Amino acid sequence: MNVSGSFCSNFVVWLCLLSCSISTVGVVGQTALQFTGVQRLTNSEIALTLAAPTGLVYRIEASSNASSWNGLVTIPASSAATLQHTDAAAPYLDARFYRAQQVNGTNIFTGDHLTTTNGEVILQPRFHATCVLSWNGVMIYCDPDDSATYDGLAKADLILVTHSHSDHLSVSTIDAVRSSNAVIIASQDVYNQLNAGQKAITRVLGYGGSTNLFGLAVEAVPAYNANHAFGFGNGYVLTIGGKRIFFSGDTGNTSELRQLPNIDVAFLCMNQPFTMTVGEATNAVTGFRPKVVYPYHYRDQSGATTNAAVFKQRLDPGLGIEVRLRKWY
Repeated sequence: MNVSGSFCSNFVVWLCLLSCSISTVGVVGQTALQFTGVQRLTNSEIALTLAAPTGLVYRIEASSNASSWNGLVTIPASSAATLQHTDAAAPYLDARFYRAQQVNGTNIFTGDHLTTTNGEVILQPRFHATCVLSWNGVMIYCDPDDSATYDGLAKADLILVTHSHSDHLSVSTIDAVRSSNAVIIASQDVYNQLNAGQKAITRVLGYGGSTNLFGLAVEAVPAYNANHAFGFGNGYVLTIGGKRIFFSGDTGNTSELRQLPNIDVAFLCMNQPFTMTVGEATNAVTGFRPKVVYPYHYRDQSGATTNAAVFKQRLDPGLGIEVRLRKWY
């Protein structure tokens, strides 16, 4: 294959032409940091292996043309000298370039990157339905409950609570993670269960309601099924720098879900008997076609956590939807 590269100080660069074989461009600037493997998997995703000193944090960027680069992921080398990441977008691209760099600083927020017209959003799964986002210094917590851990994270500026079930709402955890200027977005039922201090900083949204704060927009959308009455809880769509991020909360395969417009990233529930079956989740995604899906809230009542992998296997690859499997349990 023909190999070329865009070299940048302090970056290591690897080129992957997806229509051909895979080959290295080389190490630039930092010999201690290097790609040691790029493997095309049977589903055409790309598995990246990066050798790096432990105790540091590294940023991997990706490009389709070696001139315009976007953040892919920031990951810590906490204990292992080998970092691994799977690029699930690769099957839908003609070419892929990768480069990596050490990130300096303390309390660096790690996770997947989403490029917007106004900076990057970094998305970090925590546990089950709990997710934390960072954008331009704004910390966004979705459904912070007492099963997740929050060590080393900056306090929340914006807290989204989808509904009042205990795996989504913890009044004590909200007090533990909120900053002094925090705002809570909640349904009326959640509001009724908050303490007085929390109620004072809460904006209640019903279906179709929206609000703007911290430079972003939040819209409440329907989230209901046989176990969650209509109006009981919310799903949320965040609009940040032109990108739309959806949190399903607990919902069924509803007509409103299937018709959600222009979703860039979807966090979608799938567990029985509480939310959707894998088949229902697949049907919903086929309807609203987000660009990226994170299966979450996928542990069944039996304790099984296989729903996410089965969902990815069953979703038609012809839809061109990237499915990211992350560690939620």
